[in-house]
Amino acid sequence: MAEAVRLERLGARHVDELTALVADPDVLRFTRIPEPAPPGFARDWVARYEAGERDGSCAGFAAVDGSGAFLGLGLAPSIDAEARELELGYIVAREARGRGVGVAVLRQLTHWAFEHAGALRAYLQIDTANVASQRIAERGGYVLEGVLRSVHVKQGRRMDVMVWSRLPSDPQPR
Repeated sequence: MAEAVRLERLGARHVDELTALVADPDVLRFTRIPEPAPPGFARDWVARYEAGERDGSCAGFAAVDGSGAFLGLGLAPSIDAEARELELGYIVAREARGRGVGVAVLRQLTHWAFEHAGALRAYLQIDTANVASQRIAERGGYVLEGVLRSVHVKQGRRMDVMVWSRLPSDPQPR
């Protein structure tokens, strides 16, 4: 398993790490982050998640190691309180990839969704070309529901997106 990973609320102290994260070509390729990210995007992104915490529409967490070093993000970009459904996502910083960080983030984020946010369904949307993220979803105990074809992602870009989900009643991953 990965090194010790913990989630802490996303805040202004993470802006520098987010600025570096949104400059990563792999992050831009597989996320909804605009290309190129506009000036101040990281600061505005943090502000969006802070506002979402207050109104219940989204939640953001920085993933850090035992010494507090930034490893990536765990996000709930969309929370539907009435349906009790949350879209979840994760981004692992380049230097932390291949160490099990993504799985650790997803497991903690899923636990938060079910135990603290009261979700009855958590789901992921993953580009069909993002094989590493698909492995994280499987190892996190998510079930592949199917593929949404030609989904608009950003700036006129469309892609096929896999939908993965977990329910609180699903077996815990090994």
